[in-house]
Amino acid sequence: MIFDPASLPSHRQTIRPISATALHGIVFQDNKLIAIDAKNGYLYQIALDTGHTTVLNSHRWQEFVGTTGLAIDDQNNLWFTTRENLYCCTLEDFTPKFFTRLPYTANGVAVTANTIYVTCQRSGQIFIFDRQSGREITRLYAPGIGIENITIRGEELWLTDTLEQTVYCLDRATGEQLFSMITPFESPTGLAFYRDANSGKDILYVAYAFQEPCIRDNPNSEQVHELSYRPRTFVHPLYFHYDPAKKYALSNGYLIELSYVEELEPLYNIELKDVEWRIALPLETPRQKIRSVEAVGLPFIEEIQDGQRVAVFKFEQITGKQRHIFGWKVVLEVWGIKYQITPQDCEDLPPLPADFPDRYLIDNDDLAMNTEIILNAAEEAIGRETNLLRKVYSIRNYVYDQLSYGIKPNIDTPDIALRRGVGSCGEYVGLLLALCRLNGIACRTVGRYKCPPHPLERNLPLEPDYNHVWMEFYLPSIGWVPMESNPDDIFEGGPYPNRFFMGLAWYHTEIAKDIPFERMLSQGQPVLKTQVPIGDLAINHVQFVILEELAPKD
Repeated sequence: MIFDPASLPSHRQTIRPISATALHGIVFQDNKLIAIDAKNGYLYQIALDTGHTTVLNSHRWQEFVGTTGLAIDDQNNLWFTTRENLYCCTLEDFTPKFFTRLPYTANGVAVTANTIYVTCQRSGQIFIFDRQSGREITRLYAPGIGIENITIRGEELWLTDTLEQTVYCLDRATGEQLFSMITPFESPTGLAFYRDANSGKDILYVAYAFQEPCIRDNPNSEQVHELSYRPRTFVHPLYFHYDPAKKYALSNGYLIELSYVEELEPLYNIELKDVEWRIALPLETPRQKIRSVEAVGLPFIEEIQDGQRVAVFKFEQITGKQRHIFGWKVVLEVWGIKYQITPQDCEDLPPLPADFPDRYLIDNDDLAMNTEIILNAAEEAIGRETNLLRKVYSIRNYVYDQLSYGIKPNIDTPDIALRRGVGSCGEYVGLLLALCRLNGIACRTVGRYKCPPHPLERNLPLEPDYNHVWMEFYLPSIGWVPMESNPDDIFEGGPYPNRFFMGLAWYHTEIAKDIPFERMLSQGQPVLKTQVPIGDLAINHVQFVILEELAPKD
């Protein structure tokens, strides 16, 4: 696939009505965007070319407080959802006319000439009504677990989901999921297609609304600075490309600069001779492309290890009195990716490649696979399931049921983490690896860092709070598929989102698969952690800079 930044439309700017606090349903009328603010009930009309914004319902805003769904029909009537009710009105007087009532809160609405579609999180369904009679025709399964908004394009239904951080494309007649993609921001709340006059293509715009943590000054408090939250809401294009042959969809990409630098500052006197300090470089993957690599501080020699690029820094000796900085800076493209693989695709799979069992089904990283608690968990996690993809999914949910997320200074083995019931991302991964491998599922650890997810903050240094690992599992005849370790474990006991099951957001950077991310050799022999931990010799500095947004080319 070829990516062309020039394919971004001229009106790609983020749309931010100044007074808006929680945008949800959005629709286009010619070259104007109409958006509803659920908190204050304002119905905004926004010109795409100038950003000029007006409030259309300045005298009838009370009836629209709490509105989340919005649609315009072929006669320019406005349809909207408030609480359990669906209303319509004209764009002249905004007097609501009751249409129907759902058993639970109605979220999103989409309208065709004959049919009305209404999403309902509480029921987990899409209600379909006859537009003339108001009678319910049928219901479709809603794909996600969050609050969903909806729009129609041709014979497709398109939905946003706040918790899944996902946009879904469904067949309008059957509700079958055609594909989905991860959004670049959290909590998507509405969506609409705009026909670009220059290119003749449909551009998908998505609304977002969430609370952003911030530090505020409070002169009336003993603590001058205090943690608070502020609303963030805007509308931004969602660029995507679905490749049915490769079974994945790519969404908004970003050109980022990633720097990894070690500051040599030993904690004690030491002398190592003829040292090779090896640091893996980012990989080329379906969602990550390297544009350039350069050395920082000291030069390095690049080597290939198991098909992966590694920067090798050489020192005649390292002593406790030396000070250096050394590392690399990489400019790379990163994209959101979501695989579209079903359990049906995983029936009658061929066996694993001959060398896989000895590499990806063994305990090669203190996984405690021979302990009673892990052996019992491996059996309990899958029950009687035989389908490989369903096995992985069951194992993921089992681990989420058993663990709660907590950051720790060290990583314990899976048996200890399972007994404790709390784990960091590395401990989640360790337990996932152990249970998958005991069930014959080839898998491996992936990492290493996530860019702070602030894609609107361009050309500024951004530093991650900590490193991060996730995993990949192997589907014979399909390939390696990603699965996040713990971010989807957001509810005790579920239901759990599936956004990062077979998917990654744009801010993940893939470095080191099957090889160590960083290690040292002295006089040709590995320097073990028990001898000299790298953390006792140097302080690592990780920095991201988001340079620009990218769009995929069909």
